Amino acid sequence: MGDCDGSCGDSDMPTVAGIGLGLLLGSMHLSAASAGPPAAGPVEPAHNRADLARPVMPDCTLPEGWASIDQRNPDFVIFGEIHGTRQAPAFVGRVACSLAASGKKVLIGVEFDAGVDPRFQAAWALPHSQFADALGAAGWSGRRDGVASKAMFQLLVDLNALKAAGAEIGIAAFNGEKDDEQRRRFAKLPGQGPHEAAQAENIVTAFHASKYDMALILVGGLHAQKRAVETVGVMFEPMAMRLIDAGSVISLRMKSAGGTAWNCGLKAGYKAEAGKPIHDDAIDCADHQVLPDPDFRGAPHVSLASDAKQGVSSDYDGYFWVGEVSGSPPAIPVRK
Repeated sequence: MGDCDGSCGDSDMPTVAGIGLGLLLGSMHLSAASAGPPAAGPVEPAHNRADLARPVMPDCTLPEGWASIDQRNPDFVIFGEIHGTRQAPAFVGRVACSLAASGKKVLIGVEFDAGVDPRFQAAWALPHSQFADALGAAGWSGRRDGVASKAMFQLLVDLNALKAAGAEIGIAAFNGEKDDEQRRRFAKLPGQGPHEAAQAENIVTAFHASKYDMALILVGGLHAQKRAVETVGVMFEPMAMRLIDAGSVISLRMKSAGGTAWNCGLKAGYKAEAGKPIHDDAIDCADHQVLPDPDFRGAPHVSLASDAKQGVSSDYDGYFWVGEVSGSPPAIPVRK
């Protein structure tokens, strides 16, 4: 679950195109190292699948180690991230771009509230030149957390450019209960179980709606675990664990060389009191330090290595390594 759940603060809506988001395939920012200026104008459709991405994108190749995932032919690949980095969305975008260029029909699931998914879909159906502004009006304003980051926004804009060029790519906002009916059905699950069950069901519904070949799910690390989680003495099943009933699942934990990530937490020295609400002025949303995972190095890659060899908990099937991380602030700044 993202911090603040979209309710932190208030802001005016700037022109989203003015945030510095590239709108052409040739200016796509899926490479974590890129930071070029935005290009102008809509994308011209490609005439065939071979025209997609590879000739114009500097980083539209599968990361090292992906062959081991391909061999398992999963329905769902879950990327359990640390919210608020530039590198995690860029990594998923790179994979999505390459899979689409190879002819696969790909769904990208993002941890945005399921209630705004109809607005995401309406924006997705527009001409690419209108997409960024429509997306920015769909639940991004007022969010201070790392889920609603510039990097996440850029990921969706870039994927929409691929879609406009002919790629079979779809998106889904899947976080939490989408309506009262779903909320009632899962209400008796223990702990955080209702939220996790809704996440899984929303992903499965989107996946089957258009008969995708594979779904890439970018979500916080807890939801990506494949074993039951205990919090305050209550056990519940995370999203990834429930998703297993719907198809083949590979869950990867994010590993990095450390750096920073934009996220929200309690201000230093603040002591929460049981039963009392935490107010906005007690929350610190900023770049925070990310400690490095030891004994990892090299270019971004994935691995399904054993626990003992690579230090990956059996809660996951493996890891994705993104190198050094840097924080990505909210796509639409919150007015203080």
